[in-house]
Amino acid sequence: MKFMGYTRSNGTVGVRNHLLILSTVACANNPVRNIAQQLTGAVPITHQNGCGHLPREAERVHRTLVGYGSNPNVGACIVVGLGCEVIQTKKVAEEIAQTGKSVACILIQESGGTINATAEGVRIGREMLSELSKQQREEHDISDLILALECGGSDAASGITANPAIGVASDLLVKQGGTSVLSETQELIGAENLLAERAVNKKVAEDIINIVKRAEQSSLNFGVDIRSTNPGPGNKEGGITTLEEKSIGAAHKGGNAVIQEVVEYAVKPSKKGLIIMDTPGTDVDSVTGILAGGAQVCVFSTGRGTPVGAPIAPVIKIVSNTQTYHSMKENIDINAGKIIDGFCTVQDIGKEIFNEIIEVCNGKMTKAEQLGCGEFAIYRDSPTQ
Repeated sequence: MKFMGYTRSNGTVGVRNHLLILSTVACANNPVRNIAQQLTGAVPITHQNGCGHLPREAERVHRTLVGYGSNPNVGACIVVGLGCEVIQTKKVAEEIAQTGKSVACILIQESGGTINATAEGVRIGREMLSELSKQQREEHDISDLILALECGGSDAASGITANPAIGVASDLLVKQGGTSVLSETQELIGAENLLAERAVNKKVAEDIINIVKRAEQSSLNFGVDIRSTNPGPGNKEGGITTLEEKSIGAAHKGGNAVIQEVVEYAVKPSKKGLIIMDTPGTDVDSVTGILAGGAQVCVFSTGRGTPVGAPIAPVIKIVSNTQTYHSMKENIDINAGKIIDGFCTVQDIGKEIFNEIIEVCNGKMTKAEQLGCGEFAIYRDSPTQ
């Protein structure tokens, strides 16, 4: 199967063609916003990271920023920093440039302040947008896709409607040579043995068990049992009673494919097929990590309802029940509640999701894109991670 995407010089394919204005430190957030406001269509990325990190966390933040700027959906990138932060702006820009896309680096201190940095960014950005506007979509094989699998605001129906239907879509993609990334390690606790049985080899099986043990131990190191915070209040109101129950339902997003590899947060898979990325259970942090790992599109199931999107990639929302679909219809792309209502099977909705993925990759806007929902957050060490 084919889709129409933007060819990148490093062999990857974008389904969007964004100009990204990327802050490397919180101190650069103001000029990043100012630059983007003057460039129609530019996507600003601001955050509270970039300085004061211990080495392990600094490496993760750096990797995420580089991965985000390197994502195939980004056609060009302006990296903006202060000049004295832990995360080195020039290094981030250099590594993004290795993908072959147009990249510029601006340091506020070297530019002479916020106003000068903003003016420089606007001037460069105009030239970049002009070049991006000339690029045309070309036909590509679906095997070039990396699909992010995510869930948030789950309810008791998520594990029997939306998540299994996403699993069907994921299997269809994998069978045609594409890649799907299952995430949220905290929400695999209790399902890790079932997933390990599907590993391609012993090492991958051990990796699955180990990241789950690490997630549990990380909370215990802070004196917190993860089961005391997960499921959350909304999950419980929706009928989920235990973390294991939630995990088994969440794991259905991975369908039935063989698990080929386990990768760290914001690391691009080295293999095709079904992959597990070690991300936290917080939705925005998790999606950010998968997109930094190269995913061009995300399917996101919800039972309670959530408007969360992503700045550089379309997020397709699949709701687990018809009641939430009607109450939050402006945020939802596909209603998997039709399965419980008796109108469709899991296979039917799975095929609908798969067809929607292709249409979105060809340019159809998701509800999250239409509403301008574009959340960004980098996973940082905390008592709940």
